[in-house]
Amino acid sequence: MKNRTSSTFSETVRRAALQSQLVGAVTTGAVALCGQFEDSDPVSPVNAISHIAWGDEAFREREASLKYTGTAILINQTAIISWVLLYELLFGRAKRRGESSKALAGGAAVSLLAYLVDYHAVPERLKPGFERHLMPRSLFFIYAALALALGLGGGKSHR
Repeated sequence: MKNRTSSTFSETVRRAALQSQLVGAVTTGAVALCGQFEDSDPVSPVNAISHIAWGDEAFREREASLKYTGTAILINQTAIISWVLLYELLFGRAKRRGESSKALAGGAAVSLLAYLVDYHAVPERLKPGFERHLMPRSLFFIYAALALALGLGGGKSHR
């Protein structure tokens, strides 16, 4: 017989893995949308994320490619799953119960933590990179999109 804690944690990880697909798409889309709006270039800010793997050359890459864009999406998804898992552990129950205020506040809290880690805790080499192509107001939009995707994405569970 499985122990309840391990079963519950496994279920939380499963939900986070599924939810991270939506949240990753929303945040990558927000980065691209900001790039399109600011500079008619949706690709460069996304590619910039891949500077973590490819160095400064990623900041100059303006075309979609498996090397830069694919790597950027993979890096973003990897980071996103950790934020979604944290959200699920702390606020997932509120969302599943339909407690919208708590779910949205949780999304905002986790998004704020993600911003603080991304820009105030990690070395330059591990920062997202898209900020090199975007204005500060776009960062607000991107992290707000993260907050909403966490708090609203997937809806509440039905019993």
